[in-house]
Amino acid sequence: MEQKSSYRQIVKATSLFGGVQFFQIIISVIRSKFVAILLGPAGMGVVGLLTATTGLVAGLTNFGLGTSAVKNISEANATDNHDRISTIIAVVRRLVWLTGLLGSLVTLIASPWLSQFTFGNKDYTIAFIWISITLLLNQLSTGELVLLQGLRKLQQLAKANVYGSLAGLVISIPLYYKFGVEGIVPVIIITASSTLFFTWLFTRNIDTTTKRVSRSTTVLEGKNMLVMGFMISMSGLISLMVAYMIRIFINRTGDVADVGFYSAGFTIINTYVGMVFTAMGTDYYPRLSLVASDNTQCKEQINQQSEIALLILAPILITFLVFLNWAIIILYSSQFLSITHMVYWATLGIFFKALSWAIAFVFLAKGASKLFFWNELFGSLHGFGFSILGYHLAGLTGLGISFLASYMLYFIQVFVIAKVKFEFSFNSSLLTIFLIQFLLAVICFAVVILVKQPYFYLIGILLIAFSGWYSYKELEKRIGLKEIIQRSIQKFKMK
Repeated sequence: MEQKSSYRQIVKATSLFGGVQFFQIIISVIRSKFVAILLGPAGMGVVGLLTATTGLVAGLTNFGLGTSAVKNISEANATDNHDRISTIIAVVRRLVWLTGLLGSLVTLIASPWLSQFTFGNKDYTIAFIWISITLLLNQLSTGELVLLQGLRKLQQLAKANVYGSLAGLVISIPLYYKFGVEGIVPVIIITASSTLFFTWLFTRNIDTTTKRVSRSTTVLEGKNMLVMGFMISMSGLISLMVAYMIRIFINRTGDVADVGFYSAGFTIINTYVGMVFTAMGTDYYPRLSLVASDNTQCKEQINQQSEIALLILAPILITFLVFLNWAIIILYSSQFLSITHMVYWATLGIFFKALSWAIAFVFLAKGASKLFFWNELFGSLHGFGFSILGYHLAGLTGLGISFLASYMLYFIQVFVIAKVKFEFSFNSSLLTIFLIQFLLAVICFAVVILVKQPYFYLIGILLIAFSGWYSYKELEKRIGLKEIIQRSIQKFKMK
């Protein structure tokens, strides 16, 4: 019964934040359409460059508190000691103020150089000066979201994300319509302010005592957060640099169109498919942190999370393989159909990403910041090497093959580390699920490659149906899915 409850918690959190992620993607698509129409390509480029530059500064100065502090709050929350919880929350809030101010000051002081580096002139110095305040506002928002995540206030966290995204959309469109390019800076500032307002709105009623903490307590409690967060931040920056270098290589050895195709293809994989990982990670990380000291419980949580991830993802990925052409045309246009084979190969890589993603969280949960950093560094480096080799040998398709190869190697890497360091192993039930669903995906992959349209749709739909039926059967064993669906229908009818 306890195991069923654990599985249900995973599915509940995934469905909740999956809906949030889907809603945010819809808002992002709508915003991008309006920005493209109202500002044109040049204005859209300015928005992208301003936000990318300040994002880089934030990555250097925020010390990864958005991830590292979740572990400390989760651990404090598990003690049921209100004084301890209040102390950790007070420390986190002080640290986000300090790191937020650091980011703002760096942007403010470096604004002429940031303008010169980003735009090739100093015309945007004033823009960076104004935008510098958003690094503080965004970091304060992060602090409040971390509080909700660490305390596992999932409903409030979901609402804060949804309302913040919706407010940003409602604010930006009229300002861009009225002021055009001149509205870019006000939109960025007001959006950051509205996001902070909604995160504060959903944390103000949390039952914690406001507590003053000394400087020594801040240093003592905050040291681990900052060290671990710095490692997380550095690994994130390395990933950004690798992605940047891959684009530079593609541009110099191929052309700028291939850079656009590469970006479009991996936006599909990392954003639209990746939203499942984001949704799961919101609850999974704090839940894993609670049992981090017990290797047996960690193993159980990782296996359960991996099972649910595969059972949810597999039918989606197989559907993706069958109807990818339609997805590309809807999301982009028929001009982007050349990325089809690249995405086919990358889709198979998601199966290995799902397993390695679930395992890698244990490094964060256990506070093994150096191990996490080196693991991600080597992962980024061999990912970069595979991408360069793949594009050199097979163009865009080679990039998809390299994604699959890289995640197969990364999976072996994290599994070996976790087995040696934390006595991790896979359950037989997880291995069975992986083998069956991955085999179905490989068969579907072969069908869409070898069988001509429209004949592969018939076989593809049968594979989707079988994968969906198998996932339903396995979810029914773990969470009583039929009962949950019946309850949901009854609640809907009562309304």
